[in-house]
Amino acid sequence: MIAWARAEDYARASRATATRRAYRSDWVHFEAWCRTDGLASLPATPQIVGAYLAAHAAALAPTTLSRRMSSIAVAHRLAGHQLDTRHPTVRDVMAGIRRERGTAPFRAAPATTDIIRRMTAACDVETLIGLRDRALLLVGFAGAFRRSELVGLDRRDLAFGPEGVRITLHRSKEDQEGAGEVVGVARVDGSPTCPVAALEAWLIAGSVPEGAVFRSVDRHGRVAPTALDDRAVARVVQKLAAAVGLNPTIYSGHSLRAGFATSAAAHGIEERRIAKQTRHKSVVVRTYIRDGEVFVHNASSEVGL
Repeated sequence: MIAWARAEDYARASRATATRRAYRSDWVHFEAWCRTDGLASLPATPQIVGAYLAAHAAALAPTTLSRRMSSIAVAHRLAGHQLDTRHPTVRDVMAGIRRERGTAPFRAAPATTDIIRRMTAACDVETLIGLRDRALLLVGFAGAFRRSELVGLDRRDLAFGPEGVRITLHRSKEDQEGAGEVVGVARVDGSPTCPVAALEAWLIAGSVPEGAVFRSVDRHGRVAPTALDDRAVARVVQKLAAAVGLNPTIYSGHSLRAGFATSAAAHGIEERRIAKQTRHKSVVVRTYIRDGEVFVHNASSEVGL
């Protein structure tokens, strides 16, 4: 029993915190639905899972339903049960939902260089919240950080130098085993949007000699000793998007990372250099590159209109 509990702990640790949170939320929802209808949730039959997916097809996107199906399967495996997600009942329901609803996932709008400049200009640098938000945006954008990486930064992870700051990531989505990697964020001398200068200004003003880099600040200007949660990144991005007249609902914490890749592509930076900064180990980065290159040598501008 002890060995199984330990194995279960390791299995959970193999997944990122955000993934575990999503799986847990999905399972609670499935379990509550089963309880309401008097159905067994663990172990559940493929027919029960198929019925659950069909019941929520109108309200949830196909990508969300696919994740919920994965969450239910993971919960079964951790409890020592097998759930066949390729069973015809489950497979056919999902195929029908995808065909009817489409499969294109929601993608957060990229906060490109121009948008980042507008957002940072809206930060009140006379306040600690404004200084923190400005640093959060600029470092998140220039380092192409995921929101979990950004709020997970510790003061000891930063090494400042004349060229910029070296930021050590001890664990990330692409580095689940914690081998670690270093991300360089360059200093842009004289620029009002230099990410390194913004970060230094926040650390000094917020009195952050050690511990979490990005922290909550209350309305009295008191800086908390603990890190922001990863959802706070989205709240900051959406708040500043609204402040500059943009629709906040289409932006998220991922907008900083997507914005960097899109802007880099629009500036003609080659794919391998973009992928090196974003730390993508898949072709996902090409999606942002295609977006950034839509108007690079675009034929519609050369047909005499």
